[in-house]
Amino acid sequence: MPETFKELLKGNQNWERNVLKMDPDFFEKLSTGQAPQFLWIGCSDSRVPATEITNAMPGSIFVQRNIANMVIHTDVNLLSVVFYAVKELKVKHIIVCGHYGCGGVKAAMSKKNYGFLNNWLRHIKDVYRLHQDELDAVEDETQRLDRYVELNIQEQVNNLSKVSFIQEEWEEGEFPYIHGWVYSLKDGLLKDLGVSTNNAEKLDQVFQYNART
Repeated sequence: MPETFKELLKGNQNWERNVLKMDPDFFEKLSTGQAPQFLWIGCSDSRVPATEITNAMPGSIFVQRNIANMVIHTDVNLLSVVFYAVKELKVKHIIVCGHYGCGGVKAAMSKKNYGFLNNWLRHIKDVYRLHQDELDAVEDETQRLDRYVELNIQEQVNNLSKVSFIQEEWEEGEFPYIHGWVYSLKDGLLKDLGVSTNNAEKLDQVFQYNART
């Protein structure tokens, strides 16, 4: 049996020792509970780990990840994570973070048959359909993919804004804010796409709930 998986266990031991050097009480404090200010909805890609690329410690970011950082209204797993983060943990910021060169978005941009995965990719393809004129006008395929990634993040921020229990929180105050970011694998930097919101005012009226009625 290959033993390379044991490298992860050794890595864990080294990490534990390094953390204790910086803060001897870190794990004792961490074990008492969590109070993160951030929920991170990111891509499952192994190259985009939330805490590492933000230089954050365990306990600071609540995380949900899937292929191409999608917010789908029938995804009970995602909605459960978001509900717990918003209603119980009271996170102040939700970050939808994609990355340039995303394999899921690239697959959705193609006409290739991916079998079972087509069921997931169709949600990403819907984003292309909504922005087809703009994307078709981009001749360079890499640039078109980059823009597709950005537009996908923008649409997932919109999808998250449509969630009724998030709008309930907005009826009571300013939080949570929802942000759209994109990560570059080429330079390791995050980019704020400037689509942050903490209200439903920009949504079509049919998606706006009123908790008081």
